Amino acid sequence: MLTRQDCIGLSELSEAEVTAIAEHEHVADIIAAEIGNYLVHSADSELRIRRIILDDIDAALSRKDLRRAAELRLVLQQFCRCHPDSLVQSVGG
Repeated sequence: MLTRQDCIGLSELSEAEVTAIAEHEHVADIIAAEIGNYLVHSADSELRIRRIILDDIDAALSRKDLRRAAELRLVLQQFCRCHPDSLVQSVGG
């Protein structure tokens, strides 16, 4: 039986990145890990995941949840450091 941590590990994303996807999609972490795994292996995956994290930051700011917005900014920094292609605009994007 796979654990939650196993699923997150298989997603090729950090736990914080999976949590950001879960927050964005309003799903459990284990489902977000599967979504993340799919996104990591799709075209423009880094851009799509970066956009999810940016959307989460905007949502936190709109709720005036400055602490969560700051946490998500750190997640975004780490994601961009590990996935430099997330900073490159796609054609038509």
